[in-house]
Amino acid sequence: MAHSHDHSQSHQSGACDHDHHDHDDYREQAHGSHGGHGHHGHNHGPVSHNKAFAIGVVLNLGFVVAEIFYGLAANSLSLLADAGHNFSDVVGLLLSWAAIWLTGKRASKLRTYGFGRTTIMASLINAVVLLISVGGIAWEAILRFRHPETVAGDTVMWVAAMGIAINAGTAVLFMAGSKGDLNIRGAFLHMASDAVVSLGVVVAAFVMGLTGWLWLDPVVSLGIVAVIAVGTWGLFQESLNLALDAVPASVDREGVERYLAAVPGVTAIHDLHIWPLSTTSIALTAHLVNPNAVVDDTLLRRICTHLQERFGIDHATLQIEKGDADCGLAEIHSVH
Repeated sequence: MAHSHDHSQSHQSGACDHDHHDHDDYREQAHGSHGGHGHHGHNHGPVSHNKAFAIGVVLNLGFVVAEIFYGLAANSLSLLADAGHNFSDVVGLLLSWAAIWLTGKRASKLRTYGFGRTTIMASLINAVVLLISVGGIAWEAILRFRHPETVAGDTVMWVAAMGIAINAGTAVLFMAGSKGDLNIRGAFLHMASDAVVSLGVVVAAFVMGLTGWLWLDPVVSLGIVAVIAVGTWGLFQESLNLALDAVPASVDREGVERYLAAVPGVTAIHDLHIWPLSTTSIALTAHLVNPNAVVDDTLLRRICTHLQERFGIDHATLQIEKGDADCGLAEIHSVH
């Protein structure tokens, strides 16, 4: 058995590969893609984003209060709709922040993998809450089409302009970590889309002031609904897939199988499983059949290191078998 999630091994593979000169394909797969697939980011935890979360929560919570106050004063559904969206963003930020904090807690005898999956749960809850909220916003906008009401355009415009600055500034805080973590990417996309939505509100308020077209207010509200729904649907799908232990979208499963099949001496693979431990950590288990297997810790460590560097799989467990009848040969399939 080989079990590895030690990042310090990542520089040991180069010298060892020269021990297998008769396996060019294996060496090429192990070295040809270092950095080429952009999976290194999976192993960088978002602990350094604590300050970003704190600033984002405070700024957006204050903006929600301002939007509710001025939305009621100006009788603007678009401001109230955006306030609801921004409040759900605050809740989402708090959920993600709490999940990341839990992920940092050490594993125990009861929870041997720790609390990593809470980051997946937070992403899924955040997506579901957003999808429910947009349904309510859409319904209110449709009702207002039938009963349009006067809106204080200047107030709406200035409050929304403040939203552009707050949301864009918050998005920048999460930009650096948005590629390697579903939670951070969700926060970044929400804040960035909110900035665009606020820009739309400013434009609509300005046009309403010039033309008196009251129907623009519910139209903008529906536009907000569309932006939220489109952005949230992708987050929901990816979060649901991770919650159901699907192979993470960032991992090329067939590539992993080809790589393992090219390991010297391996004639077949079975029970290959790849699943997320959290939004930043990926696990793999596999049985490798090698009729002439001997204990080779160096080779096993090198395989785990290559899985981490090339595919972002930082928690790999491998079982080497000689192909005896009691090792589940009925499930073994050859890989070419």
